[in-house]
Amino acid sequence: MSVLDLFRLDGKVAIVTGGGRGLGRQIAQAYAEVGAKLVLCSRRVENCEQVKAEVEAMGAEAVALPLDLTDPASVQRVADETVARFGRIDILVNNGGASWGAPALEMPYEAWMKVIQTNLTGTFLMSQAAARHMKEQGGGKIINIASVAGLGGTAPEVLDAVGYNASKGGVITLTKDLAVKWARYGIYVNAIAPGFFPTKMTKAVLEKSGDLIRRATPLGRVGGPRDLQGAALYFASAASDYTTGQVLAVDGGQSAG
Repeated sequence: MSVLDLFRLDGKVAIVTGGGRGLGRQIAQAYAEVGAKLVLCSRRVENCEQVKAEVEAMGAEAVALPLDLTDPASVQRVADETVARFGRIDILVNNGGASWGAPALEMPYEAWMKVIQTNLTGTFLMSQAAARHMKEQGGGKIINIASVAGLGGTAPEVLDAVGYNASKGGVITLTKDLAVKWARYGIYVNAIAPGFFPTKMTKAVLEKSGDLIRRATPLGRVGGPRDLQGAALYFASAASDYTTGQVLAVDGGQSAG
């Protein structure tokens, strides 16, 4: 076996939440290139349909499903429909999320709850639903998309979104705890902590503070259209078969400072 074969995903079934745009789209394209079958899901299923067409043009098999991460029944439907369609779940990427910008002293309760329920509770519910199938089949890989914002505090001039920071910090600890609890079932749980990438969620932040962010990033730039793909592929593939409970910052060196 070539070392490159360790990174193949031929025949593997991967669910990508928030798979209709941004980082989810980038990850889906990477998995399609190396042979995975894809289930793309988000609240706006029409965006997933567009990415489905893109990866099918690459030769991949894919389906698009609606998903509300705050609704346990919706989460369970995605897991069950994936198994009904493809027979198994090999990979889960918990990428779907939400944010809300407001000073911490003014953060509305409803906004706080929306972000926590989507980013943290939704990640747990999706992981739980997928892991139940993974346990039965002998294992699987879960990749949680956290954030460098979950590694510590951020100056309000850069990112004033306390609920988002707290939720991503929770995702990081959730990753480590599930990795310990589920290793006995052959289920790997790791996280990627991206820095700033140009997505719909970060558009306003980059417009306001892009120069400040670039100056605080040793590589001097934000993430590009393929910069997350290598990390996402590593954690999904056999290349990471002795790695679990880890958090990899893909941030241009921002968190090293």
